[in-house]
Amino acid sequence: MKLPPLTLNQKLGAVALALGALALFSTPHRGPVVTLDTRELALVVEKEVDHVTPSELAGWIVQGRSDYRLVDLRTESDYAAYHIPTAENVTVAALPEFPFLRNEKIVLYSDGGIHAAQAWMLMRAQGYNAVYTVLGGLEGWKDDVLYPVLPAQASAVDRARFERVAALSRFFGGEPRAEGAAVATAPIELPKLTAPAPVPAGAASPVAPRKKKKEGC
Repeated sequence: MKLPPLTLNQKLGAVALALGALALFSTPHRGPVVTLDTRELALVVEKEVDHVTPSELAGWIVQGRSDYRLVDLRTESDYAAYHIPTAENVTVAALPEFPFLRNEKIVLYSDGGIHAAQAWMLMRAQGYNAVYTVLGGLEGWKDDVLYPVLPAQASAVDRARFERVAALSRFFGGEPRAEGAAVATAPIELPKLTAPAPVPAGAASPVAPRKKKKEGC
């Protein structure tokens, strides 16, 4: 019997738990020995409170929020080529010595999800509890924020919602697309931009209002 493919979150959970189990039986080359509560980590993953969606992150950037730190885990050259606005570059190897504050909300991302999940586990092992990953990583950011696609059979309601998504895409220098539309054969060049200016209070925002997601362990 063929099992259904794992979702991205299930894959991240499997990686996190595997790394957690490994950490229980290994001693770091330096620094204190740490222990991880794998049951607690499994619950965090199951309740899906360990990540931030690309759309949520985009909303935070538009609003000019400063109550979190966005960390790009990729190489310096990849970061220089393109990074999510407001992100700072800290490789996984540099994380243990980086001067984060214990009460900071830290959001990690890499190209996909696995690398960020490993960094998430490392930081949890060091006692940082307010750590999250961007769901889908940079690829998720491209798909959901920079280059969203309107389905060909979208309803009128879906099209109206997509207008807000398209406005958010353009805000970040992206290009919303319609499914089935002709796409240039040349590789898409990611937008070169610094952090967009936050939307002033009271001004129209490209981010659609959404209900606050309940979080907790």
